[in-house]
Amino acid sequence: MKPSSFFTRRDVLGAGLGGAALLAWRPRAARAATGLLNVSYDPTRELYQEIDRAFSAQWARAHGGAAVMVRTSHGGSGAQARSVLEGAPADVVTLGLAYDIDMLAASGLLSADWQGRLPHNSTPFTSTIVFLVRKGNPKNIHDWPDLIRDGVEVVTPNPKTSGGARWNYLAAWGWALRQPGGTPDTARAYLRSLFSHVPVLETGARGATNSFVQRGSGDVLLAWEDEALMATRDIGPDQFDIVVPPLTILAEPPVAVVDRNAKAHGTTELAGAYLDFLFTDAGQRIGAKHYFRPVTPAILSENRATFADTATFDIASLGGWAQVHRTHFAEGGVFDGIYAR
Repeated sequence: MKPSSFFTRRDVLGAGLGGAALLAWRPRAARAATGLLNVSYDPTRELYQEIDRAFSAQWARAHGGAAVMVRTSHGGSGAQARSVLEGAPADVVTLGLAYDIDMLAASGLLSADWQGRLPHNSTPFTSTIVFLVRKGNPKNIHDWPDLIRDGVEVVTPNPKTSGGARWNYLAAWGWALRQPGGTPDTARAYLRSLFSHVPVLETGARGATNSFVQRGSGDVLLAWEDEALMATRDIGPDQFDIVVPPLTILAEPPVAVVDRNAKAHGTTELAGAYLDFLFTDAGQRIGAKHYFRPVTPAILSENRATFADTATFDIASLGGWAQVHRTHFAEGGVFDGIYAR
């Protein structure tokens, strides 16, 4: 399938709600129990198209054929979280990183203990950060140092708006810290060099994939593993290769019910059932089909051939999201210092 045909289909079927349309979509009381809004992050469009259909069918079977409509909005994870803070009527959020949901909890939209409500710290699927390169790997990119060689142009989204971009950034930061003699100063120097190879920052992960795949921008895309697998298997098997670095980060995108909104809409039971479905065998298999790593060991084992083995570190090893945000992504943080242009 050519890139243009894929993204045309995706734009029609998977764009979901956005901007003013998202803010305007407010469930009426009469349909509250059968309407649900999931505010999600960029690379989950195809995943939740199928999840929504499967969950709706299961709900109907279990409730005497009662119809349920699930709608999903997509965008950069940070921007999506801010839209919920500003009034987007999300019943559930399925975002790119826990910090974005913590921000909603801090505002009172849900309980601070949200991450303990579901298995695996409320993370139904995991992923990691890999490199997507042109077929044949013409720039000979194999590991993080190769990204800062002369003549290599890197595509990655903006850590201020995109959860995937933060995972990209932290994968690079964590790798640099773990090199012989690695310190925050050497990691900062590596990130400064890396971002000097990034001509433009897209707002979200899917926008970055579009730039690399459709518009031919750059030599290497820093990407969620699921985006890279989709590109190589579904979009252009003869156009792209995946390079899995020897060390990268374990990305854990979590989910939560937005308690205040769900209570107001009368959707608390429905929203909870929707998130529970993600952890069922059926939900886990749909995740694997769309290249997200299942957290259920048996389902992961069924799909072992899809996912490359590599060494990973997690966000806790970097101090956790609250500390990472203060240090790197808050106003005046490390990212602002290295990307000042």
